[in-house]
Amino acid sequence: MLKGKTVAFIGAGSMAEAMIAGAIQAEKLPSNQIIVTNNSNNDRLQELANKYEVRTLQKELLPYKEIDLFILAMKPKGAREAFRSLKDKLNLNQVVISVLAGITTTFMEDHLQEGQQVIRVMPNTSSMVQQSATALTSGQHTKPENIEAVKELLQCLGKVFVIEEEQMDLFTGIAGSGPAYFYYLMEHMESVGLQYGMPKELIREIVSQTVYGAAKMVMEKGTSPTILKENVTSPNGTTASGLKALADYNGGEAISQAIKHAASRSKQISAELGGAKLNS
Repeated sequence: MLKGKTVAFIGAGSMAEAMIAGAIQAEKLPSNQIIVTNNSNNDRLQELANKYEVRTLQKELLPYKEIDLFILAMKPKGAREAFRSLKDKLNLNQVVISVLAGITTTFMEDHLQEGQQVIRVMPNTSSMVQQSATALTSGQHTKPENIEAVKELLQCLGKVFVIEEEQMDLFTGIAGSGPAYFYYLMEHMESVGLQYGMPKELIREIVSQTVYGAAKMVMEKGTSPTILKENVTSPNGTTASGLKALADYNGGEAISQAIKHAASRSKQISAELGGAKLNS
């Protein structure tokens, strides 16, 4: 599906780099089919050109007619300007893909020409190690073969989940922001190890392996986290004592609220950008 397609990244930050690195490493997209641009940071463009041998250009020099997929990877506040600059330059066979938080497919369609193909995706930062949980939702005019092409590109970064637009804010709260919740947990686990004199490198490796192993158990055993938790919890044992402390300090509620607040903020960003009505 990606064969022969030219992909342009508008924005050259960490997410764009993760997608570029994943696609090249997976041999799904050769570097000469990738173009990268940004507003003004020429040093960053040169860095990506040197590292990945991609083409880098100033935005006004983009060969718009040659490009099949436009990936918007700038900050959300730059969305309106980006859509304004694209609106009259594209034809209906080209696809605009947004990785911007809060930018809905409706917003995209409203700010581009009638009938433009659009796709909204939400990777997370685990894209850097090809282990992202990435959501994809498409606009009403997007052709199935283009959805498949974008899905193939995103699979270079990890697993892809095709969901409905109305599920995107929740997905953002769970998976888009989710890695940070685990890093926060790992920070605290490391901190306790350091308090008790364990070397930093050792405790970090122990914590990382523990989190990785727990995730792998869920994925490979097909068993629910609840059952796995029960299996490792002996009555009146060490794990039971730790879980009681989590409950006493409202650890579970804190996680739930983190997801709800992140999802709410995603919805707020949409409203602030004019892409959706703000609901409670």
